[in-house]
Amino acid sequence: MDKNEALRYHAEGRPGKIEVIPTKPHSTQHDLSLAYSPGVAAPCLEIQKNPADAYRYTAKSNLVAVISNGTAVLGLGNIGAISGKPVMEGKGLLFKIFADIDVFDIELNTEDIDKFIETVKLISPTFGGINLEDIKAPECFEIERRLKEELQIPVMHDDQHGTAIISGAGLLNALKLNGKEIDRIRVVVNGAGAAAISCARFYCALGVKKENIIMCDSKGVINTRRTHLNKEKQDFVANTPFDTLAEALTNADVFLGLSVANILTEEMIRTMAPDPIVFALANPDPEITYEKAMHSRKDIIFATGRSDYPNQINNVLGFPYIFRGALDVQACGINEEMKLAAAYAIADLTKEAVPENVKMAYNEPTLAFGRDYIIPKPLDNRLISRVAPAVAKAAIQSGIARKIIYDWEAYDNELEKRMGHDNRLMRMMINKARSNPKRIVFAEGEDLKILSAIEEISGEGIAHPILIGNKAIILRKIKENKLNIPTPDIFDPQAEQNTLEKYTELYYARRQRAGILPDIARKHMQNPNYIGLMMVENGDADGFIGGTQTPYRTLLKIAKEVVGLRACCPYAAGMHIAVTKKGTFFLADTTVNSHPSAETLECVTALTYESVKQFDIEPVIALTSYSDFGEYKLGSPAQIRTAVEQLHQKYPEMLVDGEMHASVAFNKELRQNAFPFSTLGDKEVNTIIFPNLSSGSIGLGILKELGNHEIIGPILLGMKKPIHILPMDCRIRDIVYLTAVAVSDAQKKQAIDFCPIENRR
Repeated sequence: MDKNEALRYHAEGRPGKIEVIPTKPHSTQHDLSLAYSPGVAAPCLEIQKNPADAYRYTAKSNLVAVISNGTAVLGLGNIGAISGKPVMEGKGLLFKIFADIDVFDIELNTEDIDKFIETVKLISPTFGGINLEDIKAPECFEIERRLKEELQIPVMHDDQHGTAIISGAGLLNALKLNGKEIDRIRVVVNGAGAAAISCARFYCALGVKKENIIMCDSKGVINTRRTHLNKEKQDFVANTPFDTLAEALTNADVFLGLSVANILTEEMIRTMAPDPIVFALANPDPEITYEKAMHSRKDIIFATGRSDYPNQINNVLGFPYIFRGALDVQACGINEEMKLAAAYAIADLTKEAVPENVKMAYNEPTLAFGRDYIIPKPLDNRLISRVAPAVAKAAIQSGIARKIIYDWEAYDNELEKRMGHDNRLMRMMINKARSNPKRIVFAEGEDLKILSAIEEISGEGIAHPILIGNKAIILRKIKENKLNIPTPDIFDPQAEQNTLEKYTELYYARRQRAGILPDIARKHMQNPNYIGLMMVENGDADGFIGGTQTPYRTLLKIAKEVVGLRACCPYAAGMHIAVTKKGTFFLADTTVNSHPSAETLECVTALTYESVKQFDIEPVIALTSYSDFGEYKLGSPAQIRTAVEQLHQKYPEMLVDGEMHASVAFNKELRQNAFPFSTLGDKEVNTIIFPNLSSGSIGLGILKELGNHEIIGPILLGMKKPIHILPMDCRIRDIVYLTAVAVSDAQKKQAIDFCPIENRR
C-alpha cells in the first residue's frame, strides 16, 4: 500500500471518513421548530417519564460509540489517543456500510483505568452500545469487565471477541472438513494478549477442552514452571513438559497465532498431527507466509488475517452484525450466548452456495466450501441477515433483551431494506417457485454462467432445469468448477436424433407457409435456441431461458416464430424491476418496442399491469413523457393520451394515468396540487411506462450506473408460454431470478389457462 495514496484518501475533499447528516426535514421554519425549540420539549418530557423512550425518540437505538485511548493501535502500538483517531473513524465507516449503524468515535487521552471507565459511564446515556477498541492488555480486560457489569447496554472489546468469534467459526468449519472432534483436538496458541486469551476462552465455550490448550508468549510455553504471570495468563498455565513453541506443536491439531511475523517454520508444521489447522493471524504479516505454509504439507487448512490470501479471519464479519442484532432487541449487554450464536451463524453461512457477486468481487469463480473457503468473504451481503437475527434470538432466549421480535421474516426484510438489499419481492417469487417447481430448459447449457446459476437453482429447489448441450462438456465443466449439481438433466442433441426429427416435423408443419423449407427447418433444429423453444412448444418443458450467447432481438424473433405471442395482445414488451432504498419499481418497455403506437402502449401497459399483479403488488401506473396532461399536442404525448383513454375505458379498475413528467409521477404532492384531477390521487407510483425504447433504455442505463440499486430483468411479457431472454452480459443472479419468474409464469398458466386481459380487447 502506497503511503501517499493512503494520505490522499484521508485528506482529499472532506477530511476524514465519516459525517453526521440530518434524518428529518429541516427546510422550513416549522421544521426547525419541531427539531428544536419548542417542539423538542415533547419527546424530552416523554423520556423523563420513561427513559426507555429514548430508543423511540432519539438516535440512541442505532448509535454506537467506538472508544479508544490509542494504547494498542493496529500493529503500531501505543501511539496515543489522537493518533489512533483515523482507525476509530475507519471502524465507524465499517459499522455504517455493513450494518447501517451510526457511530461517534471517541478518543480518550488517558491510560488511567479508573478515569477511562468513569468517562465512558458518564457519556453512556447517549449510546445504544459501546465498542471498545485498541486498548492494550491487560488493562483492556478490567475495563471491559467493569463496564459490562456497570452499564445496561451492549459493551464489547472487539479486539478480543471479534477475533475469537470469527476464528471460532473458521475452526468449526475446518474441523468439519478434516473430520476431527472438537473435544479431542490439541490446540497451541502463540501469543498471550487480549485477542489470544479471548480466543482460547471462546474455543473452550465451543467445546475445546481447556487441558488440551497450550499457550505460549514471548518467553515460551506458559507452564507450571513459569512465575510472575498476570491473572489472565495464569488462567492458561499448562502442566506440560514443553517449554518451546516447537515442542508444543508436536502432534498438535491446531495452531492459533496472534503474535509476531515469521515465528512459525515449515519444519514445525510438519511435526503437527495429520490435517493440521493453522491460523496465522499476526497483523500485518502472519507467523508464516501463505506460500511456506502451503509448501510445508498438502493436508493443511490455513488462514491469515490478510485479504490477499484464502480464509481471511476478519473482524468485520462479526462486530457490525453482532451490534446490529443487539441494538435491535435493545439488549442489556453482549453475553456468551450471543457470541456463540454469531459464530455458528457465520460457520453455517460458509456452507451455502456463494453468490455470483461475491465470486466476482474476489475473482474466484469456483469459490465453494472447502479448505480454501472456511469463512465467508467480508463483501458477502448475506451476513447481516444471518448473523444479526441469530444474535437477536440469542439475546431474547438468554433473557437480556428489552424488546422482543415476534415476526422474524419481517425483521429479515427490515435488515435487507436497511442495507438497500430489499429483495423481498424476489424472495417471494423464489418461495413461490419452490412450492411447485417446473421444468425450465436452458439453451446454453454449456455456458459456465448458466451452470453456476443451475447450482443455485437446484440447491434452492426453484425449478427442474434441463440443459441443452454436449453432455461430456457439461459434466467436465461441472467437475472442473466444483459445482454441486449431482444429477444434471442434459439434452444432448447428438444423442437425441429421434426427438430432433420430431421437433423438425412439428416446426416445418407450423412454418411451411411462412417460407420455411424442410432443409431450413432441419438446419434450425441444430440450433439450441430452436430446440429449447420447441421443447416448450411441444410440452416437454414448461419454460425457456436463453440469450447468453445470442443477441436479444435475434432470439426474440425466433421465439415469436416458434412459440408466438398471446392472441389477446399482439405485442411483446420488456420490463425491469428496480429495487431501491425508496422502494421497488417496475419499468417498461425497456427492451422491445422502439416506436410504439397508441395501441402498442396500451398493450404494453396491460401486460405490465398483469405482470406486476403476479408479484402480489397492486400496480400504480404512470405513462411518462416530456408533457403533462395535454401540455404538448403532437408526438408521443398524443399517443399516450389515446392509450390512457382506452385503458380507462377497458380497465376501470386499473390505477393508470398520463401523460406526465417523471417528477410528477414520483412526487404525489406535486401531482395532487398541480393536477388534482389525476386518477392516481394520493397513490405512490410504482410502475413507469416509457414512451419509447430509447427513453426506456436511457432511463434504465442511468439508473444502473448512477444508483446503488438492484436491477432485475428483463422480464419478457406477451409470449404464449413462459419465455425469457437474458442479456448477453447478464449476471448469475439475473439467471436465477428470471428462472423463478419463468416458473411462476408456468404455474399461472397451469392454474388459469386463458389470458386475463383477453376479454377486455
